[in-house]
Amino acid sequence: MWTRKELKAKGKESFQANYWKCVLVAMLLALVTAGSAGSFGGSGFRNRTQSSEDAQSADTSLSQDLGSLIAQNDPSADPEKLSSQISDVMGHVGNAMESPAAKIAMGIAGITVLLIVLIAVCIGLVIDAFVMNPIEMGCNRFFRRNLGEKAQVANVAYGFDADGHYKGIVKTLFQRDIFTFLWSLLFIIPGIIKAYEYRMMPYILAENPALDTAEVFARSKAMMKGQKWNAFVLDLSFLGWYILSVFTFGLLNLFFVSPYKKSTNAALYEALKGEQNV
Repeated sequence: MWTRKELKAKGKESFQANYWKCVLVAMLLALVTAGSAGSFGGSGFRNRTQSSEDAQSADTSLSQDLGSLIAQNDPSADPEKLSSQISDVMGHVGNAMESPAAKIAMGIAGITVLLIVLIAVCIGLVIDAFVMNPIEMGCNRFFRRNLGEKAQVANVAYGFDADGHYKGIVKTLFQRDIFTFLWSLLFIIPGIIKAYEYRMMPYILAENPALDTAEVFARSKAMMKGQKWNAFVLDLSFLGWYILSVFTFGLLNLFFVSPYKKSTNAALYEALKGEQNV
């Protein structure tokens, strides 16, 4: 049975033996995983159930404020007359916005924005599937090989060839991403659990690119059975390093923590592979 101390010692040793290449590949892997992630923001909308009296009162107050502001800069102006004129203009604008033509134009604009967002999402998914995931697999192959020898950065590009199994790699890792996302819709926690269950898939493909998708899923599931909590605690053991990294503006993470952790993860795969005899 593996221990955190043993894995981290092996990871640190292999990382320091091939320092600059490990740093470079860890940087690339961090960019790949960051590029694969998405964030969504929300915006607030005005309550459409507001009464017409309140809306009219708000518009009248705004007109009076604008009229007074203009009058302050032009003593000859009549604030009440200006307020009335501004109110009339705002009324015409409001009526124009409520016209059928304006509603059609706003609908077209909304559909256009939605299409642009959907196209951007589709492009992101394509890049993630055909570029990011193979690079992720190649980076994991580098750290796995670096445990026993000084691996070469060229390993990063292995996923784009993989002895002619590029399409299979794309298919398998894309399914992993889809399944993780779908499980994440169930209050996040199931998605985290599945992410740990699928954790060994890039390493398995890096050594066995000819395996079919179902077999890769099955092997990763078998390797992580009863190990997900231990792997989670292993990740938590780096928390102190990440906190220290904040005080160095991320430099400590860039030049030490990230490659150290990636090397330790590779050592975890090696240990689990040995226990499963796969």
